[in-house]
Amino acid sequence: MIPRKKTRQISVGGVAIGGTASVVVQSMTTTHPRAVAATLEQIQRLAQAGCELVRVAVPDTEAITGLQEITKQSPLPVIADIHFDHRLALLALEAGVHGLRINPGTIHARDNVQEVIKVSKEQGVVLRIGINAGSLEEGILKRFGHATAAAMVESALDCIKLCEDIGHQAVKVSLKASDVPRTVEAYRLFSQRSDYPLHLGVTEAGPPFAGVIKSAVGLGILLAEGIGDTIRVSLTGDPVLEVRAAYGILRALGIRSRGIDIISCPTCGRCEVDLIPLVEEVQERLGYIAAPLTVAVMGCVVNGPGEAREADVGIAGGKGVGLLFKKGEVVEKVKEREWVKRLVAEVEAMTK
Repeated sequence: MIPRKKTRQISVGGVAIGGTASVVVQSMTTTHPRAVAATLEQIQRLAQAGCELVRVAVPDTEAITGLQEITKQSPLPVIADIHFDHRLALLALEAGVHGLRINPGTIHARDNVQEVIKVSKEQGVVLRIGINAGSLEEGILKRFGHATAAAMVESALDCIKLCEDIGHQAVKVSLKASDVPRTVEAYRLFSQRSDYPLHLGVTEAGPPFAGVIKSAVGLGILLAEGIGDTIRVSLTGDPVLEVRAAYGILRALGIRSRGIDIISCPTCGRCEVDLIPLVEEVQERLGYIAAPLTVAVMGCVVNGPGEAREADVGIAGGKGVGLLFKKGEVVEKVKEREWVKRLVAEVEAMTK
C-alpha cells in the first residue's frame, strides 16, 4: 500500500476527503443545469459507474433554478463550478450546493472573493480553490513572468490566506495545467508547503485516448508519491469514461479496486483466436459490475494458462477452443463462440 501524505480532513456532503479517507473519484456534468432531467440522468450514470462527487458548471443566472432542483435530487454531492461572476457563487450557495469551486484568476476583485469565502464559511460549505495555469491573476503573472508551477502555488497560497483570515478552513486545492511536468511540479511544491487536501487533475487533457495517457502519467506520478485526496480524469467525451479511467489509475497503483480488471494479451503471430472483438465485448458487457474482479481473456499458450489461472475467472485459448478457469481450477472446455457468454455468466454468478 502506498503511504499517503496526511492532509486535513474535510467533508463534502458526507463524503470524507483527506486525512485517512480513501482517494475520492470525481467527475463533471457536460449539460447546462437548466436541462434538469438530462443533468440528473448523467449524474445517475456517473453514480452507477462509481463517481462520488459531481461538479456542475454554473455559467449564468439561468442555471440557478435548475441547480437548486439538481442538488435536491442528485444521488451525489453537488459542487458548483463558478467563474467570472462571484454573484453566481452566492446564488449557488443559496441553492444548497454541497461544495463550491472558485478560481481566483477569473474572479478578479479581492473583495468579491472574500465575500464568497465569508458566505461559504457561514453555510459550512467546502471551498475548492481551483488554480489553472491558463487563468492566473495578472499580479501573479507579473511577479513570475509566466504561468510557472511556482506561480500557480503562490496563487493558491494567497487565496488560502484570505480563507484563513476569515476563518474558513474547509478548503481543498487544485493546481492544474494542460501539460504533465508543470502539473506534477505544482502539486509537489504545494504539498511541501501546505497540508490542505488536494484535488488532482490535468486540465484539458484531451480526447479519451490521449487524455487518459496524459492523466495516467500525471496523476499516477503524484499518487505513487502519496500526493492527492480526490481525482478527476478530464476527457473530451462521456464523463462516465472519466470515472472508469480514474478507477483504472487507482487500481493500477493498488490504491482502490472497483469493477472488472481485464487481463488480455496484446496478440501476436502465435494467437489463433480473433481476440480483440472478444475482449471488447467482454469489457462492454461487464462494464456495470462494481465488484473488483480480475477477468483473463488470453489467446495463446505462452502466458495464457498462467494468467487465466491467476485471475478470478478466465479463459486461455487455442484454435477455436479454450479452457475456462475459475479461482485457479479448470472448469471446462469452451468453444470460441461461447467464450463471452460463459465469462459473463460466471462473473454475474460470482457477483450476485
